[in-house]
Amino acid sequence: MRRGIPAGVLIALALLVPAAPAAAQAETPGLNAACQTVERKLYKDIRELVTIDLDTATDGEVQLVGNQIMAAVRTDELPVLLPAIQKHLDGTAEDLRAFLKKGVYSARTADLRIAVGRTMTDAGANVQAAAQKALNSGTINASLAYLNEELYAARALDCASQPTPSASVNPSATSSVTPSVTPSATTTAAPVPTASASTDAPSGEGGGLAVTGADIGTVAGAGGALLLLGGVGYVIGRRRRSRFVA
Repeated sequence: MRRGIPAGVLIALALLVPAAPAAAQAETPGLNAACQTVERKLYKDIRELVTIDLDTATDGEVQLVGNQIMAAVRTDELPVLLPAIQKHLDGTAEDLRAFLKKGVYSARTADLRIAVGRTMTDAGANVQAAAQKALNSGTINASLAYLNEELYAARALDCASQPTPSASVNPSATSSVTPSVTPSATTTAAPVPTASASTDAPSGEGGGLAVTGADIGTVAGAGGALLLLGGVGYVIGRRRRSRFVA
């Protein structure tokens, strides 16, 4: 005759049994999608919880395994297994027993594939490659290995290949310096007006040249006047001679 186990005891055992190994594994840090160090999100291998012979186990033992699986996947926030196990826990013992024999693993495989796909959003090349490899395999083992180990190793590689913030500062500093130097060179070259000043200078210092030009004109005028007077005197002199001879 099969013995029944109180529901309260089943729930307590279900919550405590999977908690210890998960807590021990969660101590290892890893990088999240933003390359920040965080505690790893670990996915439980629910096959480790099925330690009884489902064909010969009592209804209470089957119920205990179902509650342990539900507790293990509750924090995964995945859409397939949790509602399915809850539905069979609320049903008959035979329905739960049949689900634990086969359906539970199909539901877990679907959930893990969804979890793998979520990590590929805006991920680097290494994460993309490792995730695709796990999806191509399609097994629980491959998905768990990726989600619990390979994902964090691939993220570390992707984060290490990202440019450092200091590299983005240097270009801005260079660009800000270059324009400031170029205008200054232009303004220093501006003293070309010195040449124009030299062209204006003749009006000041070159006044001697201007005066010299004026003196030459005066001398020329005086010379012309003297020449004219000499011509007039020559004509007058000839007239006098002609009269004297006559």
